[in-house]
Amino acid sequence: MIDFRYHLVSIVAIFLALATGIVLGTTLLQEPALESAQGLVESLTAEKADLRAQLDVERSRQRGNDSFVSAVTPQLVAGDLAGQRVVLVEAAGANTTVREAQQLVLEQAGAIITGRVTLTEKFVDPKRSGLLDELVTTIKPSTVTFPATATPYDKAGILLAAALVTNDAAQAGTVNTATADVLASFEQGGFLTIEKDPAKRATTAVVFAPEKPYEGESAEVQANAIVSVASGLDAGSKGAVVGGNLASATAVGGVIAALRDNNELVKTISSDDSIDMPAGRVVVVFALQEQLAGESGQYGLGADSSAFQPPIPTPSPTPTSSGS
Repeated sequence: MIDFRYHLVSIVAIFLALATGIVLGTTLLQEPALESAQGLVESLTAEKADLRAQLDVERSRQRGNDSFVSAVTPQLVAGDLAGQRVVLVEAAGANTTVREAQQLVLEQAGAIITGRVTLTEKFVDPKRSGLLDELVTTIKPSTVTFPATATPYDKAGILLAAALVTNDAAQAGTVNTATADVLASFEQGGFLTIEKDPAKRATTAVVFAPEKPYEGESAEVQANAIVSVASGLDAGSKGAVVGGNLASATAVGGVIAALRDNNELVKTISSDDSIDMPAGRVVVVFALQEQLAGESGQYGLGADSSAFQPPIPTPSPTPTSSGS
């Protein structure tokens, strides 16, 4: 809010200064009008300086908060995801720095990152949805079924989930032989790229929304395409969390906004709109824990979030010896 007010006052002050300059160059206005205009400019300039000082303080406080959270994160998440395999799925345009920072926190929590899948711009291009539908229909193994009402993106999400995740701990870390060629086919079709070996299935998934929400007449379709993938991953695993920034939860083309608009999916898929903050990356770990317990939640700073973080379980007291 301070940041917005600062910029607004700055703009007003600039225009008033220009207006005053014009007034000073003419003899049509009387001296009181000139003095009034100059006084208003001086007042706005002083307010701008005050807001600037407040903004600097708030930014300094935020840097200190972020520094502290980053320092204690290893202790906050230690062992929370021990032994859990996590696959990272990101939309084109996701912030690489944020994703790498989130991966580090997941690893600090004991998670094993199986690999990363990046969905390309072609994947979410509505003009290519027919081609995507043709691909998934062609390579679908007999063990995978699609609902009659499934969209091309729903089908892609189901098929990718079969190749990337499992809800059976005994199958974690193994390749689904029925979908052995799925990822290669998607990659050859230009719909995604892969890193490491995500085919060795994970038990959970983290989906990264684009840093900037989709725009234009196809924005909602594109956002829902990523939601469809998250839905498939969630249904095929022990749980999925969609991560993004505040814009992804507030704009029309935001992926998290699209998820939270779906009354059914919010009952099973979790989201966090603050992963660009150190505290938000810890929340993703807690949200994955909640998913593993069969629960879900919408977290962060957006208006549709239920809280900033899931409820933190109270540790059970450690029994002590009576000494007798």
